[in-house]
Amino acid sequence: MKNSFFSRVTALLFVFTVLGTTLCWATKKPAKVVIAYVTSWTSVLPDPDFVTHINYAFGHVTDSFDGVRINNEDRLKQVVALKKKYPHIKILLSIGGWGSGRFSEMAADARNRNLFAKDCLRVVKQFDLDGIDIDWEYPTSAAAGISASPDDTENFTLLMRDIRKAIGKKKLLTLATVASGKYIAFADINPVVDFVNIMTYDSGNPPKHHASLFRSSMSGGTTCEEAVAAHVAGGMPIEKLVLGIPFYGRGNKTDIKGFIDYKDILKLEGFDKKWDDDAKADYLVNAKGDFVLTFETPQSIALKCEYLLQKGMLGAMYWEYAGDNDDGDLRKAVFYGVNK
Repeated sequence: MKNSFFSRVTALLFVFTVLGTTLCWATKKPAKVVIAYVTSWTSVLPDPDFVTHINYAFGHVTDSFDGVRINNEDRLKQVVALKKKYPHIKILLSIGGWGSGRFSEMAADARNRNLFAKDCLRVVKQFDLDGIDIDWEYPTSAAAGISASPDDTENFTLLMRDIRKAIGKKKLLTLATVASGKYIAFADINPVVDFVNIMTYDSGNPPKHHASLFRSSMSGGTTCEEAVAAHVAGGMPIEKLVLGIPFYGRGNKTDIKGFIDYKDILKLEGFDKKWDDDAKADYLVNAKGDFVLTFETPQSIALKCEYLLQKGMLGAMYWEYAGDNDDGDLRKAVFYGVNK
């Protein structure tokens, strides 16, 4: 009788434990991500307290179309060394970037594609990485001065499948995409990728915003809202989407030359800061009132973070860490905004 009683109690406890675990698992929300791109040509190391992932830029397709070449391997090793003290950080090698070619040739050939995927596994093991981020800009497009083919979109899907097969399910496989959502068959790659980093920036030059959250008369080609909608319509679940944020501005090339980091924007004199409340975007004007710089501030970042949380997106990423000021105004705005 006593043994029977304890057997029933034990059985009930087991059931409650299983139910409790199942309910917790079912209701637990996925952790949000904050991804910093860190470049091979800068020297600052990211503050681990304000990032969850680091994408090291860049690796490239080798001249032989069958492997991976990494810029500044010593710098990559320095970044990876952060994991010794901060094991929570995930570090990926980002392969590609604007003007980085040989993707089209590599992906079109089954043998080269397979060898490239296996070399992705090699670098993951050699440098103790947590995954691979593919930044092919862009399949089927030769705008960056690289080779392109109408078959690139289909071959991109095959490439992502081959990389996933090579690196296994426990490593991360991600990608960076153009804001418009063009060039990639998202529904086809969805089963093999962990998440998508949308480059929701570079959509215009003054007198247009390059990264406005919503559409206004001064927005550039694609707003953040439109970019997210395009990716969802293309077949990528919103919970796998990561919103991109620029840590640099774009000048009108007359008053302010081209690209300029946020830390240098703060040093500019002779301009007035303005706010477009429709677009939720900051900009600078000159003495004549002309729109001369489109850029990001903690205020605009906070609103973007509110937006991505409301939409159920996975988190935010930014290009690039070294563009921030010493106080970390932008990286803190991203981190605290995503982790409200």
